Amino acid sequence: MRAKGIVQELRTYLPRAVQKSLQLVEGGLEMRMPAGSEQDFARASAIIGERLPTIGQRQVLPREIEDILEIKAGERRRWLADGRLQSAGTKTVKLRGRARSITFHVFDPAHVATIRDEGLVDAWREADAERAAEKRREAAWARVRRKSD
Repeated sequence: MRAKGIVQELRTYLPRAVQKSLQLVEGGLEMRMPAGSEQDFARASAIIGERLPTIGQRQVLPREIEDILEIKAGERRRWLADGRLQSAGTKTVKLRGRARSITFHVFDPAHVATIRDEGLVDAWREADAERAAEKRREAAWARVRRKSD
């Protein structure tokens, strides 16, 4: 589920010249380099071998949590605001080639796994649907009262 984010993370540690050599393929990672690049290949392999064991504990990015839990961005924002999704902090990234940076919430992988394994997303969606139906009923009742006054 997190494969795309993991590849992107690994690429940030590689030298710029070989970043695009690392590709995500079905079932794993693949690094292709032209013949004669043995030193670059060895250096990149060492970096990947060093980073790969701990990469699973890295915090989950917003786009990754949406993919893992199969939720929409609006649900993620709403559940984060009301405390159902617990943020593990924020991360600020300077956008390449731009003068500005963005800050976003990141999530603990254990918390995300718990949410997925316990099926909390379905329960949260049901609760949201009930809350929306209740608000519609209250609004309809308020309109009726206003018209009768």
